[in-house]
Amino acid sequence: MSMWSILRRKLATQPSSSAFVFRRSTSTRGYSTTKVKEALLLGRGSKIVGNVGRNSFLGCPVSSKPVREAVSFFQRDSPIYVQNRSFSSDNGDLVDAVVPFMGESITDGTLATFLKKPGDRVEIDEPIAQIETDKVTIDVASPEAGVIQELVAKEGETVEPGTKIAVISKSGEGVSESHVAPSEDVPSQAASKPSAGKKKEDKEKPKEEKPLPKPKAETSPPKPKAPSPPPPKASATEPQLPPKERERRVPMTRLRKRVATRLKDSQNTFAMLTTFNEVDMTNLMKLRSEYKDAFVEKHGVKLGLMSGFIKGAVSGLQNQPIVNAVIDGDDIIYRDYIDISIAVGTPKGLVVPVLRNADKMNFAEIEKAINTLAKKANDGSISIDEMAGGSFTISNGGVYGSLLSTPIINPPQSAILGMHSIVNRPMVVGGEIVSRPMMYIALTYDHRLIDGREAVFFLRRIKDVVEDPRRLLLDI
Repeated sequence: MSMWSILRRKLATQPSSSAFVFRRSTSTRGYSTTKVKEALLLGRGSKIVGNVGRNSFLGCPVSSKPVREAVSFFQRDSPIYVQNRSFSSDNGDLVDAVVPFMGESITDGTLATFLKKPGDRVEIDEPIAQIETDKVTIDVASPEAGVIQELVAKEGETVEPGTKIAVISKSGEGVSESHVAPSEDVPSQAASKPSAGKKKEDKEKPKEEKPLPKPKAETSPPKPKAPSPPPPKASATEPQLPPKERERRVPMTRLRKRVATRLKDSQNTFAMLTTFNEVDMTNLMKLRSEYKDAFVEKHGVKLGLMSGFIKGAVSGLQNQPIVNAVIDGDDIIYRDYIDISIAVGTPKGLVVPVLRNADKMNFAEIEKAINTLAKKANDGSISIDEMAGGSFTISNGGVYGSLLSTPIINPPQSAILGMHSIVNRPMVVGGEIVSRPMMYIALTYDHRLIDGREAVFFLRRIKDVVEDPRRLLLDI
């Protein structure tokens, strides 16, 4: 009887939950190998089918030795290795939800909040958590439809792309709601213990106070002396701070921290100077009121004032290219393109989407792009690519009622234009005092690169274009 038949018989008679898996080594020195498919019948009606390498040892006839000796012989001298592998019921039911790729310039983020809890049903691509980065908020979507079995990460943790944050069961098996019960029982038990402790303390307190009232005569004299008012009078001169219970400490979001860092770096790097001018908005507002209905009917978007200032800024940057340039070490980089960043205030912080190639866009294209970017910024769906770059920034504080301000440069740009609210003021026009809708505009610039002459010319160009939009048609 051959050795292989002995092994098969031995395995068939043992009702074990494990199987021997034979693997052939790559070395074939001194013997030849033939791959044969063997079906090893195991206990309880199960079987394993696999490729078993049968070796014919050259010059060494195989004798019928005991199985134990044969197996040990294989483990020592044969290229066939024996493994003991236990069977499991792993059918690929569990799926991990991991942090997605967040952008080339973003290496990590903060797990802001979970949108789902263990036991909740989720569909494929449904957001289950939100991650705050330095620029945008990113959703972590469910890779499969199923039930959330476990939340691996915690809110407030710093996570990187590929980090597992949750485990999802596609079938919903193994997800029990018992994880809520212990958390509810523990507080009740903990609450009962302090209550029992309080009762004990209440019982003990009267016992301690009983001996005190005996010396009544001795305790009565010091009582009027104890509530002496001098300490409060002395502390009245010190500032009275509100109690800590009336304060709330909230950690800064990553977006707010990023904005704070960039603005402070801007102050430490640039030699910032701000120059002002005022613009008569009469003609631009008249143009909008006359053609707003026809503009909406043709282009499907409202005609606003921002498009007029963007066209004016484009004209100013073309006339003063130094405002569109930037310092890089000992060099000056002149940009032959005009990408205008528009500062948008959102509930989560300040974001600055970029209007690409603004010099090649007309009024309708500018208005459509502004509306699209503003909606994405407020919804939190704006991408990092839509905020990257930018050669010049426009900040419209007038929508919030700002009358005058000095904006801070957005690095690595060299200048920023600040728009403000429109206020009717008395102005002298043609020797007469008339009421005019006026707006203050401000240009903050890097004085290391831009001189006052170029800054004033730039603002004057914006003033001329906005006050007389016909200049754009005639290019004068």
